[in-house]
Amino acid sequence: MENVKVENLLINYKTLEKFKRFREYGNQELTMMEDLENNIIENDSKSPFYGIYFGNNLIARMSLYEVSKQYDYYFEPSQDYLTLWKLEVLPDYQNKGYGEVLVNFAKSFELPIKTNPRINSHGFWGKMGFIKAHYEMERDLGENPLIWLPEGVKEKDMKS
Repeated sequence: MENVKVENLLINYKTLEKFKRFREYGNQELTMMEDLENNIIENDSKSPFYGIYFGNNLIARMSLYEVSKQYDYYFEPSQDYLTLWKLEVLPDYQNKGYGEVLVNFAKSFELPIKTNPRINSHGFWGKMGFIKAHYEMERDLGENPLIWLPEGVKEKDMKS
């Protein structure tokens, strides 16, 4: 996947309009739209969304949030980590490596990553080096998180 660039997506009407093409369009985008309309956030504010454009079309996106170690339930000792969600590639562009490019971009921050995979996506996450988290409370919340550990963070460091 040469010359594929991951961009931080600006929070503006144009970007939010492009989000409507994605299946996972929902509350987060609607909240950003309302905030824009109420001028709570400035047009072109930095967003947690990253994406890949093919020409003028946004074809793949994800959101990436840094979670402070004070909220870490996964690692011992506690540490900052990233939560990756809303990873989505438009149907015409699936199985071409764009999702892998986004995940590798997230890995480039060299922080542990937590994600809650969609049904039937465990094969993809396994291929990307994610493993099952061992934290009971998260499962009680109806989540089944997977995590990725950068070099130097061992699975034994996970809280169980």
